[in-house]
Amino acid sequence: MTRGRVSLSLVLGLWLQVTAVLARVAPDAVVAADGSGQFTSLQEAISRAPLPTDPHGPRWVIFVKAGTYKERIYVQRERGNLRVIGEDAATTRITFDLHAGLPGPDGKPIGTFRTPTLQIDGDGMVWENLTLANGAGPVGQALALRVDADRVEFRRCRFLGWQDTILLNRGRHFFADCYIEGHVDFIFGAATAFFERCHIHCLRDGYITAASTPQGTAHGFVFADCRITTVEGVKTYLGRPWRIFARTVFLRTSMDAGVRPVGWNNWGKPEAEATTFYAEYASTGPGAPAGERVPWAKVLTAEEAAGLTPATVLAGTDGWVPGRDP
Repeated sequence: MTRGRVSLSLVLGLWLQVTAVLARVAPDAVVAADGSGQFTSLQEAISRAPLPTDPHGPRWVIFVKAGTYKERIYVQRERGNLRVIGEDAATTRITFDLHAGLPGPDGKPIGTFRTPTLQIDGDGMVWENLTLANGAGPVGQALALRVDADRVEFRRCRFLGWQDTILLNRGRHFFADCYIEGHVDFIFGAATAFFERCHIHCLRDGYITAASTPQGTAHGFVFADCRITTVEGVKTYLGRPWRIFARTVFLRTSMDAGVRPVGWNNWGKPEAEATTFYAEYASTGPGAPAGERVPWAKVLTAEEAAGLTPATVLAGTDGWVPGRDP
């Protein structure tokens, strides 16, 4: 998959998946840019959803028809427990274009953390079949997504950006069958996240991940059965430590030749070589390790890799398992 190009078979597959979902789940609200739903704005639909009385009860379901919605979305902490389903990821697009260098009301640059197209503070959300984009282009930090919630799932979504595409600031999150693109630190933050069967695409030379995992946290970012591709001529590192206890693991991931042989970068922090946990298991493709990875990266055993599943990585203290809808 490349920017702006989606195969007919993929579109058909996504349409069948959405049809199957809607056959099981009747939406409580419909958003349509052409006015054929109750709302023309996804933000309005979220803001009008009832506040959940049971954070683990049935989710309020919002169906978003195909169209481009140029708006910033903010999900307040008290408005979690929602399920947002797009008509299909290729044509249901939420986009905005803030970037860190833009001046704020005080005339100073707004900074990275105020740029997300979608910001989620509400726990227990599910997002499906949507494109979430920051259209600012290669102008510096510009977030498509910021998550400060817990137990958030993304399924069959596309995340488009350049630098800092996805900030997972805290909590536990699950991504399945998603497409994520960028070039510098475009998956970053302190959260614990599991990426399953995702396609990671690198647009320019850079770094895929920049974890800031807190010291003592069991897991940071885990990528399982994913695929890494790069624009021709691009070279990328798998990651570098935003904080020195960063944890990032790739399991059974296909890597093209754009992945640098050394794999990892210490971000000018030699002390991080002793404190990070960067590891791989059964990587494949021309970018897979061939005895050239940095010596401070780990190679997992089959037993260690088998122990890294969504259920074990994301369990926390409440035993959360993604995909189990109330």
